[in-house]
Amino acid sequence: MATINDNYLKLKAGYLFPEIARRVKAFTESNPEGAAKLIRCGIGDVTEPLPEACRQAMHDAVDELGDSSTFRGYGPEQGYDFLRDAIVENQYAGLGISADEVFVSDGSKCDTGNILDIFGKGNKIAITDPVYPVYVDTNVMVGNTGEADESGAYEGLVYLPCTAENNFVPTIPEEDVDLVYLCYPNNPTGATATRQQLEEWVAYAKERNAIILYDAAYEAFVQDESVPKSIYEIEGAKDCAIEFRSFSKNGGFTGVRCAYTVVPKSVTGTDGKGEKHPLHPLWSRRHSTKFNGASYPVQRGAAAVFSPEGKAQVGALIKGYMENAALLRETCEKLGLPVYGGENAPYVWVGCPDGIDSWGMFDRMLEKANVVITPGSGFGAAGEGYFRISAFNSRENVEEVCRRITENLG
Repeated sequence: MATINDNYLKLKAGYLFPEIARRVKAFTESNPEGAAKLIRCGIGDVTEPLPEACRQAMHDAVDELGDSSTFRGYGPEQGYDFLRDAIVENQYAGLGISADEVFVSDGSKCDTGNILDIFGKGNKIAITDPVYPVYVDTNVMVGNTGEADESGAYEGLVYLPCTAENNFVPTIPEEDVDLVYLCYPNNPTGATATRQQLEEWVAYAKERNAIILYDAAYEAFVQDESVPKSIYEIEGAKDCAIEFRSFSKNGGFTGVRCAYTVVPKSVTGTDGKGEKHPLHPLWSRRHSTKFNGASYPVQRGAAAVFSPEGKAQVGALIKGYMENAALLRETCEKLGLPVYGGENAPYVWVGCPDGIDSWGMFDRMLEKANVVITPGSGFGAAGEGYFRISAFNSRENVEEVCRRITENLG
C-alpha cells in the first residue's frame, strides 16, 4: 500500500494564486462582457517584453547549440562561470561574496522552498505576517507545523506581525528561533527594512545561532539609496544569512526562469550531536542531486542583464513599472485610503474601505471594475483589511485601472 505525505492534507483550501485564478475563471465564464475588459493586477507577473540584449544573447546561444563545434550538453549544476562571475561583479562587488557561493537555479520561489531540504526536523521557524505564501506552505509540506487554526495560522510557526504601526517590519522576537524568513523589499506590502533594522536582525541571528533566509527578489526596484539591497551589506550577515534573488522581476524572466541563491561558506548549522557544519556543501550536494542546472540559453540571457545595453534596458523597464506604482498610489491616496509601498517596490498595499474585507474587496473589484487585485488575507491573518495592486502592467492599462478604481470607490 502506497502511503501519502499527510502534511499536504494540512494545507488550507489552495495556494493563494490558484484560488484567484479559479475565481477569475468562474467570473469570465459567466460574464463574457466583463471578461473582455478584464485587467490583471493580481499575480506579480511582468507584462513587458524581454530586454533586447537578453533576447539577442539567447538567440546567439541557441545558434551555438545548432553547431557541433559549439554545442553544449549538460552544464554545471551550480551555474556557468560566466553568469556566476557576472552576478558577483555586478551585485556583490565589495561584499566579500565569491562566485562559487552563488548557485544558479530556475526560480527563487523554487529555492525558498527547496532550501528546507538541508535543514532538519524540529527547527523553530519564524515567518512574517503577512507573508509570501510559499514560505508557509513549504514548511507545512515538510512537516514543520501542526494543523492550522480558523485564522489559517499553523501550530508550530512563530508569526511576526507586520503592521502599519511597525511600518511592516517585524519586531525582533524575544524567544529563540532557528530560521527566520525576511523579504525586503517586501512582498506583499512593498515595505523596505532600514539598515538599522537589518543590523538588529543580524545581531539577533548571531546571538541566537539562527539563520536568516533573506528573499531579495525585488532589490532592483529600490529607489532610496539608504536602503540596503543585500543582507550582506550588513556586517556579520555572511555568518548567518542565505540570500535569494531572481531575474524574474528585473529582467522579465517570469516565463524564462532564472534565479540564484547565495550561500556563504561561513554559514553553519548544527547536527544532532551539536557539532557545526557549513551549509554551503550541503546545498551544493542538494543542487547537484536534484537539479540539472538552468538551460544554457537562459543563462546567457541572464548574463546579458549585466551588459551595458542590458542595464539600460532593465533600467527603463523598472522606471516604467515604478511610474505605474506612483500612479496607483496617488489614485488610492486621493480616495482617502491608507496606502503603503509602491516607492521602493512594484507593489502598492492598500487598506480596504470601511466595511469591506479583503476577499470582499477582491470580488468587488473583479465584478464591478473588472480588475484583478490580490486580497491581503491571502498572505496571512495580518493581511486582512488590505489588498495588493501590482504595478506590473502597461501604462495604458494602469491608467485605465486608476480610472476604474476612482469610479468604483470614489
